[in-house]
Amino acid sequence: MAKKKESTTTETTDITQATGQQDAGQGMTSKAIKPGRGRKTAATAAGEATPGEGATQPATPQGRKKKADAPAAEMGSPVTGLASGEEGAVSQGSKRGRPKKTEAGAAPKAPARARKSKTDTSSSEGIVVPIASSDMVQERIVLKPKGRGKTTGQMTETTAGAPAELAQSQAQASPEVAPPQQEQTGAGTAVQVATRFTDFDIYLFKEGKHFTLYEKLGSHPIEHEGRRGTYFAVWAPNAEQVSVMGDFNSWSRESHQLYLRLDSSGIWEGFIADVPTGMLYKYHIKSRYHLYHVEKSDPFAFCREEAPQTASVVTELQYDWKDEQWLERRMSMKDQAQPYSVYELHLGSWRRKVEEQNRSLTFRELAEVLPVYMQQMGFTHVELMPIMYHPFAGSWGYQVTGYFAPSSSFGSPQDLMYLIDALHQHGIGVILDWVPSHFPSDEHGLSYFDGTHLYEHADPRKGYHPDWNSYIFNYGRSEVRSFLISNALFWLDKYHADGLRVDAVASMLYLDYSRKEGEWIQNEHGGRENLEALSLLRDFNQAVRERFPDVKTIAEESTAWPGVTASVEHGGLGFDMKWMMGWMHDTLDYFSKDPIYRRYHQGEITFSMMYAFSEKFMLPLSHDEVVHGKGSLLQKMPGDEWQRFANMRTLYAYMYAHPGAKLLFMGAEIAQSSEWNHDTSLEWHLLQYGYHHGIQEELRELNAIYKKEPALYAYSFDQRGFEWIDYNDAHNSVISFLRKGENPGDVLLVVCNFTPAMHEHYRLGVPLAGQWVQVFNSDDSRYGGSDQHNLDPIQSVQEAFHGREYSITLKLPPLAVVYFKLQI
Repeated sequence: MAKKKESTTTETTDITQATGQQDAGQGMTSKAIKPGRGRKTAATAAGEATPGEGATQPATPQGRKKKADAPAAEMGSPVTGLASGEEGAVSQGSKRGRPKKTEAGAAPKAPARARKSKTDTSSSEGIVVPIASSDMVQERIVLKPKGRGKTTGQMTETTAGAPAELAQSQAQASPEVAPPQQEQTGAGTAVQVATRFTDFDIYLFKEGKHFTLYEKLGSHPIEHEGRRGTYFAVWAPNAEQVSVMGDFNSWSRESHQLYLRLDSSGIWEGFIADVPTGMLYKYHIKSRYHLYHVEKSDPFAFCREEAPQTASVVTELQYDWKDEQWLERRMSMKDQAQPYSVYELHLGSWRRKVEEQNRSLTFRELAEVLPVYMQQMGFTHVELMPIMYHPFAGSWGYQVTGYFAPSSSFGSPQDLMYLIDALHQHGIGVILDWVPSHFPSDEHGLSYFDGTHLYEHADPRKGYHPDWNSYIFNYGRSEVRSFLISNALFWLDKYHADGLRVDAVASMLYLDYSRKEGEWIQNEHGGRENLEALSLLRDFNQAVRERFPDVKTIAEESTAWPGVTASVEHGGLGFDMKWMMGWMHDTLDYFSKDPIYRRYHQGEITFSMMYAFSEKFMLPLSHDEVVHGKGSLLQKMPGDEWQRFANMRTLYAYMYAHPGAKLLFMGAEIAQSSEWNHDTSLEWHLLQYGYHHGIQEELRELNAIYKKEPALYAYSFDQRGFEWIDYNDAHNSVISFLRKGENPGDVLLVVCNFTPAMHEHYRLGVPLAGQWVQVFNSDDSRYGGSDQHNLDPIQSVQEAFHGREYSITLKLPPLAVVYFKLQI
């Protein structure tokens, strides 16, 4: 199945752009829609069940269920906490139309339910409770009042048809479906029939292959039939009614009802005149089930109100980009080896305005200082921790509720574009953290969107994340796949991002991730691999490669899953790089030991080379290592003050010499003394002290050498770029190796001394005759070192050592790393 879907992606790419995307810019058509509010068609009136998540399958005999469905029915909704069959609680709706403020990551709360009317008809028809356990099947239990009969069960299914079939089914749809009851305004109803969707768009959406949904769903200011206004479209297949509420109608829940498309897509849409850019709005959704109603932010909104408010904002994404040279260079270099020195940044705490109530810098303010600082420090890229809208700052951006909107706390979408544009103009690439692994339970967000588990998997064993108290996307549902891949491409398309670092990939790959026995479901082959998530990640990487071949994708994957950076065609996941988590943990563990004991742990510092070329690795010293009581990097270092800073310098110099791309979390370059706190600024005042300033100077020099010497990056992911000289000198805690480029003259000798003992005459074997010139020494006094140097070139002698024909004798400074370059 996966291969079949992959070929579909390739075959339909050009057609999508020629058909679907072109249509988005040509106004509106109305041939594919008829007014309606989700009433039963003649087929359902005759006895068929109303589709819960999509469409139709012959009913199963009463009482028969799949094994996977039974536990879900017993546990009930992980959102509501109700077992299937329980009555819902009664609650009042908010007058303003905004949900109560909740923190992302908080425990799930029961959704609000409408007060029953005195004329409620549920006594005759029953209440329908969804207990979906897969993306294609939804089992429904009709609850009859006491004494009115037994509970019965039915099962329905939908299958997306080809475009021609969609057109035929639409033509046969009942013409008697009435429009929603709406207020009359001027020339007609408050909402006019309009669409941005073609039949082919709907086909791709249902197949999970529509990757530019942001041009179709959401709110789009347009002109329709001679009037300016906004087109709205939202996916809510299990809704009975969807209304747009906002400032333009005094947050009325009834006056502006959208129309349901009659092609089983579950999309509600319509045009509202005189709704301008900047207008606040939400969707009021009445579900078919449990009398559930809710006010939701627009999943495709390009802008949100500043947290803690949660309304969506009608927005256009027009911006005059000035980064053409950067994009041209990026494309021209896409197949060439490049240095990747990445600065991981949390926008809210990099620098703050202490004099202005300790507020964070805005996107525009960051654009004035961040590009210059990145350029001065020599980093090639900045990686922004998630800047997508998140209501709770303490989640650091990893609990996203607005996947298509940047965090409004820092400014508008155009302000973020201005920041990225400024970075590009200074020669700095931008990598964005992307979070497809989970989303929070906030009522205004994606969870329980239309009274059913629409975006999340219904079974909590696959749909609820125990570590982060959040929900897991239903990766097997086609429409959700379209949502996620469209979101990834959106940031590359509209915001010119140069890469996406995918968060928590391991949690997506394993069905038993962080779960105890009995808390997870095996896949169809009896294994623990999440086949649906695997398919999604492959489709995601293929889509990026086809549309943005010069963009990089990076996986934060903490296990030994094979082939993360292998191509999809060769059975891999298709990422360009993977975080080398094992290197990070082993290295920090080694450096935390007193140097006197390091001789007994030589294997920890050399083990990474056993698997260094099994994937295309990025070496991270990330934010995860300086939070939750772990302390700062400086606090991990043993010894007195001089030794602690010497250890830091040695760590960085060893890291830059090790094969692989590099990543440092902000504050590492100034040897931050305390653990990172997202509510405060970095400790920039420490730069007035010599040792801290020295660390910054060393990293500036390391970045310069890294970019200057091809030996350090030409074969970052290839065995040809590395050769051991000696890894066995555990007695002295010394390792030595060569880094090599494509040209014979691109050779660096790296010698690491991990103890404070100095060696005046340290002998090493070398493979080539010539002079070896010191080009870097972490013990330089400019960095705070003891200034022990090899000032003169060292001439090799023809005396065999370490299995090489030639050898040299050098001075090896204490707790230091020295680079030598061969001059033939």
